[in-house]
Amino acid sequence: MSIQNKINEIKQSFGSDLDTLNIGKIDFQSIYYKFLGRKGLISELYPMLAKVDNSKKPQWGNDINNLKKYIEDTLSKFNPNTNNKKKEHQLIDLSLPELYLNKGSIHPITLIIEEIQNIFKKIGFSSIYGPEVDTDYYNFEALNIPKHHPARDMQDTFYTTDSCLLRTHTSGSQIHFMENTQPPIRILSPGRVYRNEDISVRSYCLFHQIEGLYVDKNVSFSDLKGTLDYFAKEFFGHNTKTRFRPSYFPFTEPSAEMDVYWGLNNESDYRITKGTGWLEILGCGMVDPEVFKSVKIDSKKYRGYAFGLGIERIAMLKYGIDDIRILFDGDVRFMRQFK
Repeated sequence: MSIQNKINEIKQSFGSDLDTLNIGKIDFQSIYYKFLGRKGLISELYPMLAKVDNSKKPQWGNDINNLKKYIEDTLSKFNPNTNNKKKEHQLIDLSLPELYLNKGSIHPITLIIEEIQNIFKKIGFSSIYGPEVDTDYYNFEALNIPKHHPARDMQDTFYTTDSCLLRTHTSGSQIHFMENTQPPIRILSPGRVYRNEDISVRSYCLFHQIEGLYVDKNVSFSDLKGTLDYFAKEFFGHNTKTRFRPSYFPFTEPSAEMDVYWGLNNESDYRITKGTGWLEILGCGMVDPEVFKSVKIDSKKYRGYAFGLGIERIAMLKYGIDDIRILFDGDVRFMRQFK
């Protein structure tokens, strides 16, 4: 049988079945699979093209495709799925106002961490992360805070076992890193830390820190001051004034605290700065040789500086937040301000 005859035969058969479909004597699925199924009548036409002269193949191929499209278009009117979709579409009232979608926002703590990371990234610092549950060795002993050291009283610690604890600072991440990396080292270690403190307007049992460490040959306290002065001007503004005051930290010697001049423009400034106009934002110092000894770095060859600041305090200053607890409440009304 020729292709033309086969096409005509399929057309006649489809016309007859279409009449029975209209009066409900045959269902949609049966007629669909008979003509358009994988083994349907249309599929029998394509192998016949192989026996046709090459010059006539495009013409017959086009006729077969037209027949297939005609059957598909005709049957689509009887497809129950198509009819349901049309009914669903008709139920949509296009005159209604659009739904208001609540968009998410980035937490202010994350915003501050990312801003600090970007500032230090410009001068070669990269970020590293350590475990939040660590051993007593990494959190204290390797940082020159042995057992019964009075500095341990400065940090009320959550212990999970006799030797494991929730870290009280992110300095332990730096110890992990220095154990496996030789200088030069230039890193930031941001993350959550935990201390057993009373929850109040100014304190919480968990908070965030970001600490920096630079180790190389010929590193001096002048390098530390220059780096932190650069950070303060980038973060608070280029007219920011800074000052350094002697302090004490067991893992740095000498140690200092850095203040920025906040001003005395209003009552809030007087309260925050205790009437001085100066506000302490971080602690810093030169890495104690005992710390280098614990990570097997030659303190006669290398020197380093370290610094650390609390993220919540910086966020409260920058965004005018007067209660630290709201940073952990998850109140969407508060969070919407930071879109």
